[in-house]
Amino acid sequence: MKECYSQVLQSTTLNLTKAFKNFFEKRAKYPRFKSYRGKQSCQYPQNTQVVENGVKIPQVAVIKASIHKLFNGQLKTVTITKTTTGKYYASLLFDTKQKNPEIVLTGKVVGIDLGLKDFCVTHDGSKTSKYTNPKHLKKHERNLARKQAKLALHLKKEVNQEKKQVS
Repeated sequence: MKECYSQVLQSTTLNLTKAFKNFFEKRAKYPRFKSYRGKQSCQYPQNTQVVENGVKIPQVAVIKASIHKLFNGQLKTVTITKTTTGKYYASLLFDTKQKNPEIVLTGKVVGIDLGLKDFCVTHDGSKTSKYTNPKHLKKHERNLARKQAKLALHLKKEVNQEKKQVS
């Protein structure tokens, strides 16, 4: 515990507290123990910096990173995530101090119906697109079912072959 940065422990405790509050207010299930082999993450909420070749994290080091887009603003939190495949990703949270957009009231109201036959119809009956709802899943459902059955049979054969090799 002494080796870990104190802010990391506090953010973890805050997440656990939030999970229990959600459970007791019946918004979520009981918090489960997460396996060490699964996806892991930790948050560094203070003293992190973006440097030219990566991200500087206190008590760790400068971690090399390819930063795709930098924002003007203050870096608030760095979340480091390790996937089950062993890859690491960093998510940077910036405070850009942008103002919320103003609401423009024109007095006009539009009701939109997302339908089955047509993709979108407004309250006055005009259709937003000249094409009908594409229904991609329905179009490819039979082919998908056939390929899933073939895959299930293939996996069953592999398991049986492994059983024969063991005995």
